[in-house]
Amino acid sequence: MPVANRSGYYATRSTSTEAFKTFIPHPLPPDPPLQLDADHYDLLEKANRALGRLDGVTILLPDTSLFLYFYVRKEALLSSQIEGTQSSFSDLLLHESEEVPGVPLDDVEEVSSYVAAMNYGLERLRGGFPLSSRLIREIHGILLATGRGSDKTPGEFRRSQNWIGGSRPGNAEFVPPPPDEVQNCIGTLEKFLHNDPVRTPTLIKAALAHVQFETIHPFLDGNGRLGRLLITFLLCAEGALSEPLLYLSLYFKTNRFEYYDQLQRVRVEGDWEGWLRFFLTGVYETAEQAASAAKRILQLFDRDRRRIEGLGRVAVSILRVHQLLQGRPILAIADAVERLGLSKPTIASCMAHLGELGIVHELTGRRRGRLFVYDEYLSILSEGTEPLR
Repeated sequence: MPVANRSGYYATRSTSTEAFKTFIPHPLPPDPPLQLDADHYDLLEKANRALGRLDGVTILLPDTSLFLYFYVRKEALLSSQIEGTQSSFSDLLLHESEEVPGVPLDDVEEVSSYVAAMNYGLERLRGGFPLSSRLIREIHGILLATGRGSDKTPGEFRRSQNWIGGSRPGNAEFVPPPPDEVQNCIGTLEKFLHNDPVRTPTLIKAALAHVQFETIHPFLDGNGRLGRLLITFLLCAEGALSEPLLYLSLYFKTNRFEYYDQLQRVRVEGDWEGWLRFFLTGVYETAEQAASAAKRILQLFDRDRRRIEGLGRVAVSILRVHQLLQGRPILAIADAVERLGLSKPTIASCMAHLGELGIVHELTGRRRGRLFVYDEYLSILSEGTEPLR
């Protein structure tokens, strides 16, 4: 097994039946320092500019909370899909509307817990709590509160050896630090997050910290999801984004084999520069895509509003339903009645008009308990979220 002196070292441990090598990472930043070339600096500048444009989109939005609501759920869905859940965007929205999703409940509960963990972490950071090992444990407790992994000591660093790939540490693809080293490794990572021993630019810090967290693998379950959450928390805590509008897991999911390969190359070869190039490309591409999606959604809302206004006197109630659909792109008639205070026949008539315009269609085929979906809107929100098969 090669020794990656730049990124860490191997230590031998043993069970009652075999010896195996665990990898213990060196503290960040890398030593020798990163060797950044012109391509790195160009990518760093492009990624920072793209983040700035994405952050600027919030100024144009009539309702930032609306986009935030769905973009947070998109990141949660994508990150969970990397770990194997089969939920779709529609499944998550159906679950949150107390409708029955088309996948096992554990899948959507896992995504829903990710949303809760992100919201909790951001609220704590905005309240002045530092990004720290304590906060990481608190977030992990929420991430694994229900569903798969809830029996894997949520909120507690592991006290036993874990591994990645293989059936045991002796034949694993990668074995993280032994449990007695976890606290020290997390402690040095926490210092790095707070610019000890040196100040590090935010995007580079986020890139390095993500690899380091995944390498430490401090929990028995949920490390991948929490490691990706760490990126969002850092970008928001350091002001690179005012809101968590970047769903970077789309890039990791689309390029998942290279993603895992790049993580392993840092451990085995100390190739921090290769990982940084991959990461910055992802930030740039995803920020551009997220900003473009926001603008397309605004154009869609404006186009459909003008089409509804062309209906004449009946448009007043239909516009209210259209406004509600922007926050609930899958909507039941009963829900619309309750939220808008309009009669059931009025809502049904509005949905019929929206259906004739091609803005919504009915999902269930039932006469009662009908659900309507804002097709083109949900299509934009769902881009890239098809489950892995």
